[in-house]
Amino acid sequence: MASPQDPLLKEEEEVMEDHSDMDVERGDIPERQNLPSLSSKSTALSIITVVILAFVNLLIYANRSSVAGVLPYIQKAYDTNASLSGLLNTLFIGSYVLVAPIAGYLGDHCNKKYTVCAGVIVWLSMTLTLSFIPDGYFLLFLMTSGLVGAGEATFCTIAPSIIADLFTSDQRTRMLNVFYSVIPVGCGLGYIIGPKVTDAARGDWHWAFRVTPGLGLIAVALMILVTKELPRTTTNGKNNKSQKFAKWATDLKKLCKNRSFMLTTMGSTAVSFIVGAIGVWGPSYLTHARTLLQEKDPCRAEQCDHHDILIFGVVTVVSGILGVVAGSEISKRYRKSNPRADPLVCGCAMMLSAPFLLLALTFGNISLVATNIFIFIGETLLSVNFTLISDIILKVVTPWRRSSALAVQMTVYHLLGDAGSPYLIGLISDTYERGYAKSPLLKYHSLEYALMTSTIMAVIGGAFFMATALFIERDEKEAEMESEPPSSSSSSSLLPADEDRASD
Repeated sequence: MASPQDPLLKEEEEVMEDHSDMDVERGDIPERQNLPSLSSKSTALSIITVVILAFVNLLIYANRSSVAGVLPYIQKAYDTNASLSGLLNTLFIGSYVLVAPIAGYLGDHCNKKYTVCAGVIVWLSMTLTLSFIPDGYFLLFLMTSGLVGAGEATFCTIAPSIIADLFTSDQRTRMLNVFYSVIPVGCGLGYIIGPKVTDAARGDWHWAFRVTPGLGLIAVALMILVTKELPRTTTNGKNNKSQKFAKWATDLKKLCKNRSFMLTTMGSTAVSFIVGAIGVWGPSYLTHARTLLQEKDPCRAEQCDHHDILIFGVVTVVSGILGVVAGSEISKRYRKSNPRADPLVCGCAMMLSAPFLLLALTFGNISLVATNIFIFIGETLLSVNFTLISDIILKVVTPWRRSSALAVQMTVYHLLGDAGSPYLIGLISDTYERGYAKSPLLKYHSLEYALMTSTIMAVIGGAFFMATALFIERDEKEAEMESEPPSSSSSSSLLPADEDRASD
């Protein structure tokens, strides 16, 4: 039986809860920034969600690099030269950049889980379709590849913002570290799985595109069952109760004025340019180098010798994991003494990668062992940027613009980065060969000189990250201030009156 004082007690409890929240905001009680603001069961589900998203990310990049792994077969099947082969990746990324802004808008205004699942379904269904396109239909292969990019764009745009909603502070960095560390692993596995599956299928390269779709379907089912739609959180981990959903034009205008965001985007574009160029043409460069050193064409037989491609895959996996983990740990420790640590670490890593990439290209016709060592060091330094770039963007952008910000960033860095770099490298290579008699030496040098553009981009990208360090503190504070619900200040002003009412 309820007593007459029950309503007052209930109101008093509510006031005490409000005071507790305000004490946390004022700093009287340590804020639990490193834990999700959910139960331990929800914490476990959040971790499982990250694992599922990372698994899908691994499949996507494994599938993407499988194209480079079986590129000699594709060139033979469709009778294409270097520039046309580079166009395959260009059209894929072109579709990617067209869909990414739309996916970002949907991610900020619709249910993220179902939007991501829809994107993965498009990706796996179009990938499977690629494997059934017969030889000679290169235009159809190009168009289908573009649809693969559309599905991939949806996932890659929204998935990081889901992780940002689930975790905060250092734990968010760790979870993003898990998500992005699988990118080089997936790329490396693609270089290995593609040729191995082709060999197992007795030279039928179509089977290289039939491995990932089945696993992707399992991941979609798990996402539907496990992933939950959570409130958008502020940059310091508080729930964004105000749920500000500004018009998309306003969001874009704000993003364009965010100097840290724009400079980081340009720096990531340089990373994308280099990764796209090396990812597509790196195996071919090593193959040409071996042909020159051993005077033997590894693709003269019906089935190619994939020795160098497999080594390249292993180098990519190990260097990627090492780079992501090292970059995250170095930045985490440096951040304790310098809040501008993230862009500074990115800038230094980019500039240091340039001489090692140049050495890798210089030693190709001298020693493949030395070349692979320099590639390993260069890729390790490039991989340092993967997690830190997204972490910078998530810090300097308000929660309701996260998906849009990632969409804009992905659009720019793909459009100006890996969308054009493989085609540009192929075009430079073809132009250099024009007018000369075909020979292994000519093929090697034409690709060598074309890939040297990557070293220039490494220096340019490092400069953009260094410039980001000048503005990141100010932009991060502005994002935190804008993320604070307007009701918090008004609640604070009523605190003394609330205390008097509670004491009565």
